Amino acid sequence: MNRARRRFSKPLFDRRAQLGCVPVLRTFASLMILSAAACRRDGAALGGAGGGAGSTGGAGGGWLDGGSGGEGSEAGMEAGAAGRADAGADVGRDVAVDVRRDAAVDVGTDAAVDIRRDAAAPDGSADAGLAMTLKSAAAQSGRLIGAAIGASHLSEAAYVTTAAAAFDFVTPENEMKWDATEPTQNVFTFGSGDAITAFAQQNGMKVKGHTLVWHSQLPDWVSAITDATALHDAMINHITQVVSHYRGQVIAWDVVNEAVDDDGESLRDSIFYQYLGAGYLDDAFNAAHAADPGALLLYNDYGAEGAGAKSDYVYSMVQGMLARGVPINGVGLQMHTGPADTSPSPAQVAANMERLEALGLNVVISEMDVQICTSDVDTQETRFHDIVAVCVAEPLCLAVTVWGVPDKYSWLNGVNCATPQPLLFDDNYGPKPAFSGVLNAFLGL
Repeated sequence: MNRARRRFSKPLFDRRAQLGCVPVLRTFASLMILSAAACRRDGAALGGAGGGAGSTGGAGGGWLDGGSGGEGSEAGMEAGAAGRADAGADVGRDVAVDVRRDAAVDVGTDAAVDIRRDAAAPDGSADAGLAMTLKSAAAQSGRLIGAAIGASHLSEAAYVTTAAAAFDFVTPENEMKWDATEPTQNVFTFGSGDAITAFAQQNGMKVKGHTLVWHSQLPDWVSAITDATALHDAMINHITQVVSHYRGQVIAWDVVNEAVDDDGESLRDSIFYQYLGAGYLDDAFNAAHAADPGALLLYNDYGAEGAGAKSDYVYSMVQGMLARGVPINGVGLQMHTGPADTSPSPAQVAANMERLEALGLNVVISEMDVQICTSDVDTQETRFHDIVAVCVAEPLCLAVTVWGVPDKYSWLNGVNCATPQPLLFDDNYGPKPAFSGVLNAFLGL
């Protein structure tokens, strides 16, 4: 089965129909991705981004559509639908690459993705003469395409131009972590995070905050706490202050990051687990929801994308949180992977997404990169394509974020090899074959 036919297969249509909340029609205006809470059998539907709280597990939804928030009602959902009906119109002025990969592309200025096809092409893959950008291709599929952004790079013209042209979703790479926002207790520094939200607002991009509670990149004063009450109070205050500062600017948060141990048998033995026990996750989500009831709240982790003990643990953990009424809206699957990795396979990722969706949760691919220390760019393209295609096929997969813009700024440089080249743009901001793979996946090719 070719890629286009696989994309429109009857099982996929049947699955969308069974969920009863995502239209099968393939235009962006009709394919509105709703909050997962809207799919629950109790019929509770939520408002647009910024909407009020809904039923168990739900803060405001409809975040792709930019609605101004209902009160947990169908009216709020419909208000969200109006927000981005024209989002697919942003074509012809952004980063462009010829999917035939035989054309040199200069992305120092605006460039374009040439997906021209013969109008009579038997697969009907694209309209003749259409110039399609990455973010407009994502919008056509009803998804966001994002990148991790570093504030220190915003003074570089090519970085800003490329990021704004290709992406419509931003995750601060480090600027909203605890050590960056509260280096001294009760002294908050938002300058770098504010620079990223300003960049996003200037370019019509949405922002996901990252991350509120994580065992890593903690300031020394947090790591030195040895009293459970003091740690709990510090955590709640930190979440409240940071989320409140960005209320209305950030549509989603990675509330807790990487809390599960790599063996998938328990929670990580972090300072939070040591002093507060497993209940710190519930407390963190409740605090984030109290500070911004309209934000989508996510648990984020690596190694839990497909099948295995860790993904099973994450599934059981979030299932329990929902049963306790914790306002968790989704799970971020990081997807740091290699081009020839057989695990997780696309089928395993799809199965994992589907069981999370069955709980009423959204999913996002939250930190994807594909390092090619010993491989090649064509294999990398296939890996990117096949994972993104899974997201496109799953009705409650809302977004794909790659963990950086050009290869030269990847966090993986020097980790497993000197130049892993894990992203969509090379060091000179030229779109790589992986760029075409992602674009084609969004188009169903």
